[in-house]
Amino acid sequence: MDIKEIKRIVELMKENELSEFEMADKDFRISVKRKIAGGEPQVLLAAAAPQAAAPQVAAASAAAPAAAPAPAPSNLVEIKSPMVGTFYRAGSPEAEPFVALGKEIDDESVVCIVEAMKVMNEIKAEMKGVIRKVLVENATSVEFGQPLFLVEPR
Repeated sequence: MDIKEIKRIVELMKENELSEFEMADKDFRISVKRKIAGGEPQVLLAAAAPQAAAPQVAAASAAAPAAAPAPAPSNLVEIKSPMVGTFYRAGSPEAEPFVALGKEIDDESVVCIVEAMKVMNEIKAEMKGVIRKVLVENATSVEFGQPLFLVEPR
């Protein structure tokens, strides 16, 4: 991937008001993150070979990359995001969160909302258990398959 392709990705992100973009191929991986309220994007390129050092290209806003989440204890199950979007713990800013730590949930319990393309998608637990940990901050971007909650199954 050359610099022209990276610049085009950044332009498309701005045009479509995207905050994150990630693409992987057998030879490389690119992850671009930017602040929606302006600011320059952060671009990371990584070679696929495990021994190779990952080359990095970072734009002017040097935001520290987030640390990898710790693995879940073996008895807890993750509720993962089924889509890319913005995570909300409640139906509105004034409302109480759908779930809290220690709350019992069942298959039909709504645990959060993920907004994608201006559509609010209710995410259901699809399991019985107790919420033990909330892994995502309210009103932040989430990726497909990203863990949102840890649940102790019942």
